[in-house]
Amino acid sequence: MSLNHTPLDALHRELGARMVPFAGYDMPVQYSDGIIAEHRHTRELAGLFDVSHMGQFILEGPEITATLESLVPVDLEALGEHRQSYALLTNDEGGVRDDLIITRWGPEQFFLVVNASCKTEDRAWIESQLLPGQSLREFDGQGLLALQGPKARAVLGSLIPEVADLVFLQGLHCELDGIPLYVTCSGYTGEDGYELSVAGEHAEAIARRLLDHSDVAAIGLGARDSLRLESGLCLYGHELSPSISPIEAKLNWSISKSRRPGGARAGGYPGSERIALELSEGTSRARVGMRVLGKRPVREGQDVLNASGDVVGVVTSGAYAATVDAPIAMAFVDSAYTALDTELSVDVRGKALPVVVCKLPVVPQRYYRG
Repeated sequence: MSLNHTPLDALHRELGARMVPFAGYDMPVQYSDGIIAEHRHTRELAGLFDVSHMGQFILEGPEITATLESLVPVDLEALGEHRQSYALLTNDEGGVRDDLIITRWGPEQFFLVVNASCKTEDRAWIESQLLPGQSLREFDGQGLLALQGPKARAVLGSLIPEVADLVFLQGLHCELDGIPLYVTCSGYTGEDGYELSVAGEHAEAIARRLLDHSDVAAIGLGARDSLRLESGLCLYGHELSPSISPIEAKLNWSISKSRRPGGARAGGYPGSERIALELSEGTSRARVGMRVLGKRPVREGQDVLNASGDVVGVVTSGAYAATVDAPIAMAFVDSAYTALDTELSVDVRGKALPVVVCKLPVVPQRYYRG
């Protein structure tokens, strides 16, 4: 099966990236310095990520706010222009089709960023729910760059002064060297930073402009994964899936108050009955963070065991966390074992590695809120 390529493919190869298949694309997993160095560079300075494989959609038309609200448990009526919201596309069983970022561009126009592995299905699902006069169009071939880290604001602000005032989950249309961009204060590392949507033919020029700065380095998917894990961020296909509910994933905050039982527009989205029940009564399993007591990492799919050796859960993500110099993980475990400091173990090829339930995020998030 042939792989798709992002607009930065040639640049990745020029920079010495190790390329791997990911969500149907040939993507850089790391560059010559390696994942740990890239991880630490992002936490200390600024990392540039190619996330152009993700889907970018424009959704618009009369009453499109109400239509989109029928698909996600978010208060979109209250979302201001050029403000963003994290959202979950739920299914009839209360599971998750995908997670996405929704930005209001106008009274009845939204910009959506969805996961690469889900974008074909997301498009078909959303289009099947549209009313006459409403439309969804994809920015096919559009670039998407993420500049993340404590120096990201100073770097981009020196090139585009107006972005320096953006706060977390806010965006604006702007230009760099005459190239139109849509810049949002958002990202997937837990750090302050930005995502830049740009026409594919200009993506490399923008990337090179950012990489010219001494504080900026190209960062691959490996460090992106370990950074988001430290920051306690769920990844679709791991902590989110059609069989995992938002409440099991500890994303209660993603259900807007107005969409909860007793709210002004309660329910009205797929799976709302199950989610309402779980909000009030809890769940039989839940997502937890885990610190591994030792240096050997645990991996997705490995069983979590109690003191008696019974299987009480499963690891969904695991990696070495360079900021805390230890392996960490996220897992779903039976609710009886979710308390902080609960001692468990993970079955790694027949050997029980000790772990302890820990607070998430492991590394505090540093989003800029003004």
